[in-house]
Amino acid sequence: MEQLHDIGALTDTAFFWTSLVKAVIAFLVVVVAVAMMTLAERRVSAFIQDRLGPNRVGPFGLLQPIADGLKNFLKEETLPGQASRLYFVLAPVLSMAPAFILFAVIPFAAPLPTPWGLVEMIVAPVPIGILFVLAFSSLGVYGIFLAGWSSNNKYSLLGGLRGSAQMVSYEVALGMSLIPIFMIVGNVTIPEMVWAQQRSVDAAVAGVAPETLGIWFAFPLGLAFFLFVVSSFAETNRLPFDLPEAEAELVAGYHAEYSSMRFALFMMGEYAHLLTASALMATLFFGGWDIPFWRGDNMVVVAPGIVAGAEPAVWKTILTFFSFAIKTLFFAFVFIWVRWTLPRFRYDQIMDLGWKVMLPTALAYIVLMAVSILALDSLAVPYGLGYGLILTAINLIATFVFLYLVDSDRVIMGGSAKRPVPPVVPEAVVVDREELIGAGSALTPRDRGEE
Repeated sequence: MEQLHDIGALTDTAFFWTSLVKAVIAFLVVVVAVAMMTLAERRVSAFIQDRLGPNRVGPFGLLQPIADGLKNFLKEETLPGQASRLYFVLAPVLSMAPAFILFAVIPFAAPLPTPWGLVEMIVAPVPIGILFVLAFSSLGVYGIFLAGWSSNNKYSLLGGLRGSAQMVSYEVALGMSLIPIFMIVGNVTIPEMVWAQQRSVDAAVAGVAPETLGIWFAFPLGLAFFLFVVSSFAETNRLPFDLPEAEAELVAGYHAEYSSMRFALFMMGEYAHLLTASALMATLFFGGWDIPFWRGDNMVVVAPGIVAGAEPAVWKTILTFFSFAIKTLFFAFVFIWVRWTLPRFRYDQIMDLGWKVMLPTALAYIVLMAVSILALDSLAVPYGLGYGLILTAINLIATFVFLYLVDSDRVIMGGSAKRPVPPVVPEAVVVDREELIGAGSALTPRDRGEE
């Protein structure tokens, strides 16, 4: 029976120490996960390309990230003679830091009951939640642009300009794809977004905890999820959106002049952004740490030390952490899978997709969801599973229409497709036989008519 559970609030001293421990553990876990993602990328790419991948350093190649890190530490640092030293050194930090900071506001497990009180499994439960995520995720563009500008290298500058334009373009669509979540939840706090996707309709928590939809948002907000995924690929500069570092055109892009650990910081930032985007997909659209088809983990903190819903337990915290980790790693695998499957877009295609397709679609989708939610509320449809299924049907239709209209032959065109050129029919070539005979030492006697 679901009800309110008073576990007890943490004292100021206990809150300080638990927050410190959570921050240290979260940072170490993210650093290790980023290192192992480099190995996972190489092993998955090897599997896709029918190769073995790194398998020499340690059992099954598991120590390869340590070898790579040691190599970067031992390599020589370079600094271009005409570079702006301050910004050249600052750029890798600005590229990496936002991705690590974002993990502080993502809940990764159910609340943990301890002898000192209830500990929320989130490093910083800030009330602005997803707004904090949008604000800090947009800071990554400064690192890329500063790296290109401060290097005093034309190829690096072009890569920085490409990266800043691309990230700004898709940041708008990414933010707009989250507005329908605000409409449904009525709050920007991420733990309450997780709670809204869980199923808890017990009368004991009515009026105390927020109402729940009882279905993961990937279904009633399917088109928003699709827009968020595409924008996340562009935000993380992953294929097919990795134009800022296109080696065929820009040598190495914005980090062409970097080496050693400064270069490694850019790579760490890229994989940290990948993990952050994967964690946000799992949290905002797939219930976060929620275990599907089980109500034993459906709980939310309604006041310091007080939980509404199921009763907290240590074993539930562990299970929900593994649920969150599995969902996050799945989306990280999708990022890797897409990188080694799809070719790179041209830059004009990326800009057309961002401004001519993603942005208008996001605006139209916000209007559609606003009208749908207003209509359901006007018809007094109870907020719950039925409410979510109706929105799911609306989103299926909207997604089908969107995918039909965004056909590569209709919208995402190249320069040649905008002005079609009629096919050139080759003219028949008439060759005089006498000219061939007169010129032809290479002609055979049969060709000369001597036989």
